[in-house]
Amino acid sequence: MRYALARPAHLDLESFSRAAGLHPDLVRRLVALGLLEAWTDASGTLCFAPSQVVAAGRLQRLHAGLAVNYAALGLVADLLDRIAELEAALRAAAGTTGGRSWT
Repeated sequence: MRYALARPAHLDLESFSRAAGLHPDLVRRLVALGLLEAWTDASGTLCFAPSQVVAAGRLQRLHAGLAVNYAALGLVADLLDRIAELEAALRAAAGTTGGRSWT
């Protein structure tokens, strides 16, 4: 019996679909909408970074929690990322000026 000593540098479509708990057709759709990042290797196989499994989970939670379609999820995810950046900048500014937090 052989065991992998390291995580693979990328996942193919089938492995990614299993890890994310999504149908391969839905994964292809999310890639086409630009919601998941993927690339094709020399043989034309769709490949994903392991970090995209987390991104797929986030998209599924947003889709279920907000009841918006997949096309609108890109906008929602971008807005949430921007809010997180602004909050981090606000916390950093409050920490460097010695000011009190707004919360």
